[in-house]
Amino acid sequence: MSQLKKSLTPTMLWGLGVGYVISGMYFGWNLGLQEGGTLGMAIAASFVIVMYVTFSLSYAELACAIPKAGGAFDYANRALGRNVGFIVGITQAIEFIFAPPAIAIAIGTYFNLLIPQVSITFFAIACYAVFTALNIYGVKAAAAFELWVTFIALAGLILFAVVTAPHFQFSNLALQAYPNGWIGSFAAIPFAIWCFLGIEGIANLAEETINPQRDLVRGFGSAMTTLVIAFLLTFIFSIGVGGWPAVVFDSSSATSDSPLPLVLKSIVAESSFLFQAVVALGILGMIASFHGLILAAGRATFELGRVQYISQWFGKIHPTFQTPYVALIGNMIIGIAAVLTGKASVIITISVFAALILYILSMLSLFAFRKKEPGAPRPFKVPFFPITPLVALIISIFSTIAMTYYYWQLALTFVVLLSIAFVFFKIFVRLK
Repeated sequence: MSQLKKSLTPTMLWGLGVGYVISGMYFGWNLGLQEGGTLGMAIAASFVIVMYVTFSLSYAELACAIPKAGGAFDYANRALGRNVGFIVGITQAIEFIFAPPAIAIAIGTYFNLLIPQVSITFFAIACYAVFTALNIYGVKAAAAFELWVTFIALAGLILFAVVTAPHFQFSNLALQAYPNGWIGSFAAIPFAIWCFLGIEGIANLAEETINPQRDLVRGFGSAMTTLVIAFLLTFIFSIGVGGWPAVVFDSSSATSDSPLPLVLKSIVAESSFLFQAVVALGILGMIASFHGLILAAGRATFELGRVQYISQWFGKIHPTFQTPYVALIGNMIIGIAAVLTGKASVIITISVFAALILYILSMLSLFAFRKKEPGAPRPFKVPFFPITPLVALIISIFSTIAMTYYYWQLALTFVVLLSIAFVFFKIFVRLK
């Protein structure tokens, strides 16, 4: 049996969509300030928000028309052929498998603030074990957990805004606002993308959605709206307290993986209830994203195994829980290996490279699918076609070029990973 169980509602899709991404508000985005300053990060984020809004609308058309667990892989495979389909599938897997280790490191960092006697790595690995087991147990239980954790994580961001609002000063937004010029804006792109990376994982739950043709677009729209508002609140109130350096560098002048607690330290005592509450809620926010991306990664890897583009073992379904348990366990092993490197910023950047290639090829799939199968049922059509997907495509290409210029070594690493996988596919994989 290789069919997933249908049990997800629109509210659960919203919770998963926001949950995939919300950790980006609690850590990672602040590293873009180091590169671009307030204005440089704001410019990068403005383009990225436009890209994600137009991409989400366009991607929703594909998700509603082809409701499959493989998401972008299935769209490209049908519209552009199996070679491009494989590239998209592996790219999607790299994005979803490499994002959770970076989040796990940040979870460990936040936990370490509360319990300094326990190492960051221990907390990170423990998270993998617990939430992989939860995802194996069942998608409905996993989604229900995700929904409640997402609500609490949003409450944490609201609490942070309320606490920092009385200390906000507009002058702090102008402090060293554009230290590195346009180069800084380019360098800030991956960290702006990190604030929204993963929302496309909603599409990977299409087979487990009760009414995918209607509910997927609702999930995309409501989740994206919530995330844009959350980002603006976090960005403005974080920097408004003491300027962007106070969001990036800790007391030892090292870059911080816990920006919100860093800001709060200048307002309240570390032993105070408010500080402890925001740290605890921040942990839940990152757990929401970590858990959600594990869920999406499992479906992406599962689909590749189900169609035998990789080992068919990854396409196995648990006989009792009807979840892709082999894919989930395999992803966990790779994720723990990435955690042990301890290089969160490198992992984030590789994940972002994968996401951008996914976005580019997904938009090309939309154009090809419209031309190849004009009469195919489309429960939702992207508004203002072809302008909307074209805007997403252009910004994605521009962002990829800019990132390649600034992070060429990591771009090369990503290309090598993709090339090795493709050679393996062409030589060893035999399709029926």
